[in-house]
Amino acid sequence: MATRPAIFKWRQTEPALILCAVRWYLRYSLSLRDVEELLEERGLEADHTTVWRWVQRYSPELEQRLRRYLKPTNKSWRVDETYVRVKGRWCYLYRAIDSAGATIDFLLSAFRDADAAKRLFRKALSHPSHPQPRVINTDLAPIYGSAIPDIKKEGIVGTANSIFLERKLSLQAKPTELPSLKNPIRGWRRWQAQVCT
Repeated sequence: MATRPAIFKWRQTEPALILCAVRWYLRYSLSLRDVEELLEERGLEADHTTVWRWVQRYSPELEQRLRRYLKPTNKSWRVDETYVRVKGRWCYLYRAIDSAGATIDFLLSAFRDADAAKRLFRKALSHPSHPQPRVINTDLAPIYGSAIPDIKKEGIVGTANSIFLERKLSLQAKPTELPSLKNPIRGWRRWQAQVCT
């Protein structure tokens, strides 16, 4: 009998089925009950709460392992924020995409401030698949006016980079991107759940 990877230790279900269920949930706009039904059609009895536990356990690991295989983004960034509901409370979802529409990174924050914007830049630039931006386009929000000089002083972004503040910046991410983050439940129910999905 082949040995299981340590990450699947004590799991009764085959690792391939667990990864398939997690992938379906994360990639397609399916609810947990939809994934449960798809697994039932394939002969596996798994409750939707079990699928949710798998998503919570394995999605951070998948993200960490797969990020290095993503194609590098280009050097022209667009940064913006929008509102989303988390547990009935409005929060800010900061997004950074490149000029081709590929997502660089995102950050969920309770506040709309310069510290959150700096955290987004630090997070986005910490991955080797994201090169130093040549141009960063933002809207006229005052948080970027104070955050960008600070990250230049810290050396996170080069001092020669151009920053453009535009009156109305419309981020055109892929149409399936934001709904796949939230899934059909129309918002996250827990603050920590957004980190895993």
